Amino acid sequence: MPLTQPASLPRLTLAQAPLTCEIDAVNEYGEQHKVSIPAERALTVYVDKRELVTLMTLGAHPELLVLGFLRNQRLLKSVHEIESITVDWEVGAAAVKTRHGIGDIEEKTARRVVTTGCGQGSVFGGLMDEVDQIVLPPAAGITQSQLYSLVNTIRLKETTYKSAGSVHACALFDTSLPEPEMLLFVEDVGRHNAMDTIAGWMWINMAPTLPTSCGSRLPEGAAAPATRRSRFRGPDWQEAAAAGEDGAPTPGASPTDLGLDGLVFYTTGRMTSEMVIKSAQMGVPVVVSRSGITQMGHQVAQTVGLCAIGRATNKRFVCYSQAQRLLLQPGLVAKPDVTPDTARQRVPLTLE
Repeated sequence: MPLTQPASLPRLTLAQAPLTCEIDAVNEYGEQHKVSIPAERALTVYVDKRELVTLMTLGAHPELLVLGFLRNQRLLKSVHEIESITVDWEVGAAAVKTRHGIGDIEEKTARRVVTTGCGQGSVFGGLMDEVDQIVLPPAAGITQSQLYSLVNTIRLKETTYKSAGSVHACALFDTSLPEPEMLLFVEDVGRHNAMDTIAGWMWINMAPTLPTSCGSRLPEGAAAPATRRSRFRGPDWQEAAAAGEDGAPTPGASPTDLGLDGLVFYTTGRMTSEMVIKSAQMGVPVVVSRSGITQMGHQVAQTVGLCAIGRATNKRFVCYSQAQRLLLQPGLVAKPDVTPDTARQRVPLTLE
């Protein structure tokens, strides 16, 4: 059943599919037992009846995945250009209907860049196109205590990874409160799919003039903030719409105008150039990863002013770029008396 949303926002179905399935397996003792594995499936995306791409996904939030894919591929400038997204798992297809079509779609999709995405990803057009146009909130940042809280929240969360493995996770946090609040948590077979799903949710839910979440459901793990509700669309959108064109973001609005300065993106995957570019396109100024960063990812992060924090587990982390966005609190972690270098030194042998 379609969602109830403002007229200018796309209608989304609520197609869902099981995230895991059970198979028979044999352990190291030769014992046969049931184990859960991720239920990877193909979703072919059609835009105005034209086949665009096939995405391999768990299928948790396929409409948001398609929405975020279109956004991050820069095929559409505004969410209001989409009339509807209909997903049918019986045929494994997502039908996107736009209001006025996509101009020069053949030209936009003719050029592909093979990326480091899980399996083998690709991006339409030039990877670095429009990067120099991105402006992130200059004063946004994160404290060391918020970073530790964020990592601990991820550690404690019940996930598909814990029950079945073989998936990546991404999350969106609001650090404007004393304790970081998880707005959205998404798992998928690839980190890019998880990131695109969050991008789709942000695209349809965040605007400068509307009060809370739009009529769309929040994916599992998401929760509308209790305090900074003015940043999210809500059920009273009709009343708020009087403030603008159905609450549509002002053309050319910067991330600061959209209230994105308190947002932090988390990923279990490595921060490649494409991951950093997508984060910057979403207007998120701080990215935290359980993994590391590539040379090109670091170069892009420095160019756009994005704070990239990697190797973030327990109390450990490495800030690779824009360290001025990270407020260190030395009292939170004790520095060992013996450094790794001195610990490796051998005591010299003495001859009697």
